[in-house]
Amino acid sequence: MPRPRSPSPVAHPPPRPCPARRRDPSVSPESPPELPEPLLSVRGLTITAPGSRTPPVRDVCLDIGVGETHALVGESGAGKTLTARAVLGMLPYGAELSGTVRFAGRDIEPGGQRRLWGHAIGYVPQDALSVLSPVHPVGDQLTASLRSLGSLSRRQARACAVAALDRVGIPDAPRRARAYPHEFSGGMRQRAVIALATLHRPRLLVADEPTTALDPLVQDQILHLLAEQRAASEAALLLITHDLPLVSRWADRITVLHGGAVQETGPVPRVLTEPKAAYTRRLLDATRHGHRPPPEGTDEPLLSVRDLTVSYPGRRRGEAPVTAVDKVSFDVARGETLALIGASGSGKSSTAEAVLRLRPATSGSVRFAGRDLLELDDTQMRALRPHIQPVFQDPYGSLSPRQRIRDAIAEPLRVQGRWNDTNGPDRVDELLRQVGLDPALGTRRPHELSGGQCQRIGIARALASEPEVLILDEPVSGLDPTVRAGVLDLLESLQRKLGLGYLFICHDMDVVTSFAHRVAVLKDGKIVETLPAEALAAPGECHPYTRALLTAACEFA
Repeated sequence: MPRPRSPSPVAHPPPRPCPARRRDPSVSPESPPELPEPLLSVRGLTITAPGSRTPPVRDVCLDIGVGETHALVGESGAGKTLTARAVLGMLPYGAELSGTVRFAGRDIEPGGQRRLWGHAIGYVPQDALSVLSPVHPVGDQLTASLRSLGSLSRRQARACAVAALDRVGIPDAPRRARAYPHEFSGGMRQRAVIALATLHRPRLLVADEPTTALDPLVQDQILHLLAEQRAASEAALLLITHDLPLVSRWADRITVLHGGAVQETGPVPRVLTEPKAAYTRRLLDATRHGHRPPPEGTDEPLLSVRDLTVSYPGRRRGEAPVTAVDKVSFDVARGETLALIGASGSGKSSTAEAVLRLRPATSGSVRFAGRDLLELDDTQMRALRPHIQPVFQDPYGSLSPRQRIRDAIAEPLRVQGRWNDTNGPDRVDELLRQVGLDPALGTRRPHELSGGQCQRIGIARALASEPEVLILDEPVSGLDPTVRAGVLDLLESLQRKLGLGYLFICHDMDVVTSFAHRVAVLKDGKIVETLPAEALAAPGECHPYTRALLTAACEFA
């Protein structure tokens, strides 16, 4: 049975020891043993960037001991990733660094980290596809890494690569080693990257948001795996994250960054239960609480899905078809939020894409405005498409890097033939204000805005079409707590004002419980149950699979 969920990270118990880690019971977690010298010591780290008046990182100091997990937390733009890149020697072009970075008792000169990559320092990024080559099998990439830093023959390196994939829990490793990254699920790709990062048993692992886009079950598996790999090689782990419940369970010490400067640092139990900095208290308070009341009215559903099925032919000749969505049925009413939850590969995104007609459905119906969208031709669908709009997970990937924000928001109006030079600019300004942004930002491009601002632009772009239904596919998974709370408050406000219906895909159970009205639970392409969101607070009455999801989520709560 999952234990009760805490309403706020402040109430969390001290973090549970990671697997394979043994602590001396006589040592208080408030007083960690003094080490002669930390494995990694950063002093006075300051990073300046061209064109920036204020250094994005200022006078940062932190120490990481052997075998320790140190979390670096803060909102978007706080300087977390830049600090980690300084440790890795991967700063952007033009950035200048001052201060000292000391590793294993030796000062590292700027650029000297390159000789430590792989065998001394390993890196696990947020986006596995940014590390894995799309044109080479995963096993070949691990084999090449092994041969680049050793004297192994190709046959020996291949055997070690397969063993590494097996060690991180990838099933049927010899066969999967021949597969390409796009043939792996998100969780499996992240496992492959961990295998790549730990091939040479580095002494320090740097993990930059390694579980942000993963569901609770896979998150738990990945964090267990990182802890096991760290313990096996007695390595230290620098964990960059905005997930405070995750920190409370897995980290020993925490450093809180804001505006590029350290706000406070210390043992996790003390910082999360007795924060000294006002900014840390604000991060802790950003966790959403309570349940939303059901929407008023009993109108006919805006969107009605019945027996929706999506199947794909087998990858090889003679293989049976793969069913990604299996007879899924649900309704979304005006002013209602229906959440789709489930593990990676359960069919959530495939369902949303089939509803949007971005992916062909095999059978079933999707009724909107009295018509079955699956039976419409392209011309008829084009007329209805403005009324059902998507908001995607990646705010940067959904916007053209070449377009100014003003042009990105105006584009739907132009495509739909509703733009005119007289009223169009005023409509764009109105949309920017509607999502809480200054119209002056319209002259900027996506890379000049924060993740939260870009997500608001994505919402404004969707609202430009005056939709009745929004398909929200993980719209806040990559955002820090304070920005996430702001985006969710915005979506709630727009829903009340405009009567929008939301199909909301999310893996964060706290967000689902507080933001959704009803929840549909997907497993292997099928809905195993649909229930009110408040029922998640009493998991004993839920389906066993729902309880498993809640148990994994409660491990971080």
